[in-house]
Amino acid sequence: MNKILIAVVMALGLAACSNQDNLEAWMEDSAKDIKVSIDPIPQMTPYEPASYDVASLLDPFNSAKIVPVGRGRRGGGGSLEPDYEARELRNNIMERYSLESMNMIGVLNLNNQTMAAILVDGLVRQVKLGDYIGVDFGVVTQITDNEVTIKEVVEDRNGEWVERINTLKLQVKEGA
Repeated sequence: MNKILIAVVMALGLAACSNQDNLEAWMEDSAKDIKVSIDPIPQMTPYEPASYDVASLLDPFNSAKIVPVGRGRRGGGGSLEPDYEARELRNNIMERYSLESMNMIGVLNLNNQTMAAILVDGLVRQVKLGDYIGVDFGVVTQITDNEVTIKEVVEDRNGEWVERINTLKLQVKEGA
């Protein structure tokens, strides 16, 4: 059986060699009628680098450059528009944090004045009535045993400044 298989393979190999001459003749005959046209290589234009000056641009990652919405539109925001210059002069640390990042953890009574203990950024701060708190121009209006009430001034969709009441509730750990 192996001898027959070897004989068939050899016969096919010899037949393929004889057909190769015919194939080469056919390719030469077919190539006579083909006309090749190749477009010339386009002319290269020299590279011109673009200047990129970033010194005059605003750094998008500089938090000191962030200005609240409505700033610079003096007089167009209604009678409740906050005083930005007064806020900058106060330089109150509690106005740098949002109310969402604060936790009321207790109430103090020092010299007949009620104060709330607020945990913010890992530090305990004290606030009393009239203190400014939060990034939305909030003022502490009431302190009870369970919450601090804050009146904020925020800008609505129409660009008008409106008052909003917000609270910080006492945070109690379970089992305490």
